[in-house]
Amino acid sequence: MVETYKNIIVAVDFSEKAKIAFERGVHLAKLTGAKLHLVCVIDTHSFGSVEAYDLKYAKELKEKAIVQLEQYKNEATQAGIQNVQLVVEEGSPKVILTSLTEADLIIVGATGLNRAERFLLGSVSENVVRSSKCDVLVVR
Repeated sequence: MVETYKNIIVAVDFSEKAKIAFERGVHLAKLTGAKLHLVCVIDTHSFGSVEAYDLKYAKELKEKAIVQLEQYKNEATQAGIQNVQLVVEEGSPKVILTSLTEADLIIVGATGLNRAERFLLGSVSENVVRSSKCDVLVVR
């Protein structure tokens, strides 16, 4: 017997692909009754090396992300999702998304980096597919 999803993680970076991932997550959470976790990771690894600037910039990004995630949460609630959790973390999206142990399903957008960055670093979605211990849905 196949178990249904109980905890659906949606990676949100506020791109167009992330919006599609969010919509897919709402739909699946509605079908399964799962808890919907909207996760935004402030990628502090891409910041410069001046620590004071980094902390101020990260704080501003975190505050902005919380406001935007609240809007997503309102949309999910209006769509009938009763249990929505917002998570804003700082660090590497690749590491954080694959370390969320409560996940049954992670939904990510196929938003890519430019060709050179993807060659050197690999995309977040590729890393999540390779490293996750649960199902992963990549939306286009």
